[in-house]
Amino acid sequence: MTLKTILSAAVLALAPTLVAAECGWEKKINASQCADGQSFDAATGTCVTQSTS
Repeated sequence: MTLKTILSAAVLALAPTLVAAECGWEKKINASQCADGQSFDAATGTCVTQSTS
């Protein structure tokens, strides 16, 4: 086997592992995870305290 074939096989074998590992890097918050008295701000992707007026 040539070096090129071995490297290609290694990349193909490791690709699913790298893709699966990337999924957990970014923490995602949605509206159901906000505490009482807070609402989800889609622009910032965070929970913000609701103002009372």
